Amino acid sequence: MDIIDLHCDALLKLADAKGELDYRNAQELQTNKTRLQQGGVRVQCFAVFIRPQMKAEEKFQAALDQVHYFHTEILDKNPDMKHIREWRDFASLEDGEIGAMLTLEGVDAIGNDLHKLSILHQLGVRSVGLTWNNANLAADGAGEPRGGGLTRFGKEVVGFLNDNRMLTDVSHLSVDAFWDVMELADHPIASHSNARALCDHPRNLDDEQVSAMFEKGGRIHVVYCPPFVKADGDAAISDVIRHIDHLCSLGGKKQIGLGSDFDGIATFVEGLEDASRHPNLINELLKRYSEEDVRGFASRNFLDYVEGKFY
Repeated sequence: MDIIDLHCDALLKLADAKGELDYRNAQELQTNKTRLQQGGVRVQCFAVFIRPQMKAEEKFQAALDQVHYFHTEILDKNPDMKHIREWRDFASLEDGEIGAMLTLEGVDAIGNDLHKLSILHQLGVRSVGLTWNNANLAADGAGEPRGGGLTRFGKEVVGFLNDNRMLTDVSHLSVDAFWDVMELADHPIASHSNARALCDHPRNLDDEQVSAMFEKGGRIHVVYCPPFVKADGDAAISDVIRHIDHLCSLGGKKQIGLGSDFDGIATFVEGLEDASRHPNLINELLKRYSEEDVRGFASRNFLDYVEGKFY
């Protein structure tokens, strides 16, 4: 069954290694090509993430470096990896090809310069989260004690995303920033978040937020990071499915997807240790849901969103 995974952090590892990791089979990468193939991953989204402690004047270059390794290590060396640059590219993948789409996890790299965001868009970034957990010039993140909403610049960023038919990712936002985005964004998604009703973590979405996302037609992609799955972090596949069950109970059966957070997490859900283990989740879901529903969770719900919004 085809998988679309909305979030991984392999680019940070590739950039840190400066070309010394073989993307095809490096054991350090939970989303290396071999594991994607074994897991049935049809499209993998690759986040550009800049560490918050980096000097401000170095951040944009660091983002460009990650895009560089996306091209040189993933695309150039693997002809069966296809760059998803336009939304219609999802429909044109051939048998045996794996789509690869760039996303941006926090706009720290652009400072207060929309021109830099335009450059990243031209390079293929199609989904943008305004923050990681910290605050930046656009908004406060989920880990910022102040808990503020969008700044004036943050609202300009959302406007840019709307104008360029890009996704606005709410996964790392503070609660106030989330609600600001919901007022402004044409295309909100959560690339890797779970239900706060089941696991009370600031990275998860409460039921009011979930319902607002569903009412606006957005998609919520469940994440495999154990602290976001279960309070004690000792998580099994059944615990991930509980989050899917809960989202379905709020009316989102056709609006749920997957966002692993592989290569950005240090602990793992038992049975979901890397991309090759996706069939373990699919097989358990098939015990509880119809094949049509599971195909929806795996990829079809996101494809329906793309076709409905952008075709």
